[in-house]
Amino acid sequence: MFLADKWKDFEVIDTGEGEKLERWGDYLLARPDPQVIWPRGEERLWQKAQAHYLRSDRGGGAWDFRETLPEKWVISYGDLRFYVRPTGFKHTGLFPEQAANWDAMAALLQRRPGARVLNLFAYTGGASLACAAAGAHVTHVDAAKGMVLWAKENRELSALPETSFRFIVEDALSFVRREIRRGSRYDGVVMDPPSYGRGPGGEVWKLENELYRLADTCAQVLSPAPLSFFINSYTTGLQPAVLQNILRKTVASRLGGVIDSEELCLPVRTGGVLPCGATGRWINEV
Repeated sequence: MFLADKWKDFEVIDTGEGEKLERWGDYLLARPDPQVIWPRGEERLWQKAQAHYLRSDRGGGAWDFRETLPEKWVISYGDLRFYVRPTGFKHTGLFPEQAANWDAMAALLQRRPGARVLNLFAYTGGASLACAAAGAHVTHVDAAKGMVLWAKENRELSALPETSFRFIVEDALSFVRREIRRGSRYDGVVMDPPSYGRGPGGEVWKLENELYRLADTCAQVLSPAPLSFFINSYTTGLQPAVLQNILRKTVASRLGGVIDSEELCLPVRTGGVLPCGATGRWINEV
């Protein structure tokens, strides 16, 4: 497994009964997690939660704030700084398990100062900031304007130069197809596609139906001697070996290199780990 165990401002305190109790800086949040199918470790810890996201029988849900929390606050990972906001969709604007990938990408990028990285479905910019801090120029693409604005705020918080970024509000696949026509090439690609969504024309987009086509298209924007290609998946049922096979067929069959595909996990203070999806990493041996 890839374990994101270097956090200081974040931790998973306990898990159980379909939920996780997390510390985000100075605040404790309880949120649903469908993979948590075991009992809680220490019941008394949950009484300290300052906000609890409650599912609705009609779908969705809402936060129950037991104390008044700031609208947003800042947490750090090394020199990177991020705004955290409890959103109406249970999320906070950050997936902390991805820190394991940020560290891996940063180590690769140290080999090639000024490398060009394409971050697709880039959300609020965790991977974008990590790559830019390692010396890369990052093209950050997300279809949600609000998420791109949030990423820009995180860039400013982290005091990273604006010239290291290009922020694009657009459908990822449409952008990549246009980059192919333009002849644009990237030394690294990272993508974090959602399990389910709507395409630019309103069509239903399911990851298991679209991921191979997406990866195959994105492989066409890799430079002649690229560094890496990372794919994340939060879709239940898509095992790490699925990502390994996709990377083998779309990238490694043409460029060689090595593939490492594992579960992403977070350590839990009361014991064990929290599974947080899967990651496939293709890395060039050059």
